[in-house]
Amino acid sequence: MLKSKVGHSTNINSFDAGAHSAGRASEGMLNPKLGLLFTSCKNDVKDVVKGAKSVFDAPVIGCTSSGAIITPEGIISGEEGFAGMMVLDDADMTVGVACHEGGKDPRAIGRKVAIEAVESAKTTRAPAYFYMIASPKEEEEYLMGIQDVIGRVPCFGGSAADDTVEGNWKIFCEDKIISDGVAVAFFYTDNEIVTSYTGAYKETKNVGIITEVKNDRTLVSIDGISALKKYAQWTNTKPESLKGQNLLVESITKPLGVKDPLGNLTVIRHPMFGNDMGTKTTADDTITLGNKVVEGTAIIQLEATVDQLIESTGETLKDVRKQLYTEPAAFVLIHCGGRKLGIGDRLEEVYKELVREAKGVPFITVFTFGEYGYDEHSANICGGLMLSFTAFGKN
Repeated sequence: MLKSKVGHSTNINSFDAGAHSAGRASEGMLNPKLGLLFTSCKNDVKDVVKGAKSVFDAPVIGCTSSGAIITPEGIISGEEGFAGMMVLDDADMTVGVACHEGGKDPRAIGRKVAIEAVESAKTTRAPAYFYMIASPKEEEEYLMGIQDVIGRVPCFGGSAADDTVEGNWKIFCEDKIISDGVAVAFFYTDNEIVTSYTGAYKETKNVGIITEVKNDRTLVSIDGISALKKYAQWTNTKPESLKGQNLLVESITKPLGVKDPLGNLTVIRHPMFGNDMGTKTTADDTITLGNKVVEGTAIIQLEATVDQLIESTGETLKDVRKQLYTEPAAFVLIHCGGRKLGIGDRLEEVYKELVREAKGVPFITVFTFGEYGYDEHSANICGGLMLSFTAFGKN
């Protein structure tokens, strides 16, 4: 039977913060199999991991979280940083972990990480489920490489994040800490694991065909019109007001989305940066997106109010709980850091939503710069401004 427990600390000493979090989370656990560790980019991440490993023998994997984490005890944050860990304990569960730094061929790196995680679990089989963390750049390629090895095994996860979108994020797996790359945890278990993966935005009537893309994530034009100009038309704004990182903030409640082939899932493409190349070409007024898009496919302008962003957290947790046939033992809640930015000082309302729907089951909420998951019969996919809420069943 699976058990879980969460511990956290805002101790200004990073080693002590890691040790205290791991100590509280592992207290009373007889068969701990994995520690999911999250901390602030303000911390000395190496010391946080050392502290956690000083009191916890099972594998540890995690990343930096943007600004805070949320646990049943509240919103955990601090001027000097924070740390938090969830421990999963089950005599019948096996977990294999691995990580690798980024490089020229991310798909090949994904394959290597998958092979190493299988070997870490001392098996030759594909896992029942897996968790992935990556730097916010080549997530799709890592995911394809992993699935080259293990097939279409369902996944959940999110990209490492910092507080200011400056690249100060970290990924950690055991005693290895990287800024660019990928890490995975492979779960070998008969217990239920299910994910609710959603943006929870509403579709508008604004739909167009992607007519030019550069480098996978630069949206050049929609319907033959410069992307930023088209977006400005759709949202009744001016392109000049959306230049630079202004677009990142403005688009939180009005992002773009693409549908999966079956139409079951709309995956969010967060407009991150409004570009002006300074020349009169179609390269003017382009949009840098948080994830890959493809020419010749439709893109939709979506919308949600801040109230709806808050309410969606409780609704999504309720949904993932309903998917289980057994009782839940743990919730791992991946929440976009951009959504958190849009919610602002109303984050306490998110905490209340989560506590209400968790109904006493341990949970940990992490704020990421990209979210991964699937819905019904869709493939695993990467998006932004999304929720990837995962429930672990007791049996």
